Amino acid sequence: MVDRLDALLARFAVHAEVFHTGALCGINDLPAEDGSGQLHLVRSGGVEVVHGGAVAARVEVPSLLLYPRPLAHRFVTDPARGADFACARLRFDGGAGNPVLAALPAFVCLPLGALAGATPILGVLFEEAFQQYCGRRAVLDRLFEVVLIQVLRHLMEDGQARVGLLAGLAHPRLRHALVAMHEIPARDWSLDALAEVARMSRSSFAAAFRGTVGQTPGGYLQQWRIGLAQQALGEGRPLKVIADEVGYGSEAALSRAFKAQCGLSPRAWRQAREAGSV
Repeated sequence: MVDRLDALLARFAVHAEVFHTGALCGINDLPAEDGSGQLHLVRSGGVEVVHGGAVAARVEVPSLLLYPRPLAHRFVTDPARGADFACARLRFDGGAGNPVLAALPAFVCLPLGALAGATPILGVLFEEAFQQYCGRRAVLDRLFEVVLIQVLRHLMEDGQARVGLLAGLAHPRLRHALVAMHEIPARDWSLDALAEVARMSRSSFAAAFRGTVGQTPGGYLQQWRIGLAQQALGEGRPLKVIADEVGYGSEAALSRAFKAQCGLSPRAWRQAREAGSV
């Protein structure tokens, strides 16, 4: 089976930074932090999760609470006993343009027991979280990143992602075309070529891709290429080199596609990024 996450995570990585380990008692408000998501692991204790004054979930068993994008939330626990948490901030390379981030729902609540194969990792994570071993913060950061990958696997395999990139990667045929675009973005991917990779007819592939991923194959390919171009621009690389690497024949062709996708030319986008406005 093709590795559906390898190219995605190699090009658009996620980084975790632990910020709390221990009990949370009573009412705890966690504000939306600009540019950061959050991942909370509840080891024990009951938790009422509140969004905007409404109860979003009630946690009674060890669970995972994922906020890929900034979203203010409140945890209500027993004032005396509280609940044991391990919490990390999440930063996705490419920001809002990260395809993994864009594919995730605003909030995910899962019992830890639902994450197949994650028990050993969670055991080590909680051991590190509630002890004072040297280097624990670096270890916890990496373990939180591993747990997030486990969540992505679960969302694909469990059928919870019905439309979008994760749904496409869960599809037994479409996944081959998506991985091919991710791994070789510079290839001249025609609809016929992608359908052949997916082992589907041209018409069936086009219909299935749009219905599952939520956009046309050509639209998705352009989005992927422009995301890669944005990363390269942020690294200060020349536009001509970027154009060759992401599958556009010239700087002018890349600039046209870039403006169609982002509303800005590559130069204007880079200037806006440096000014902190994108």
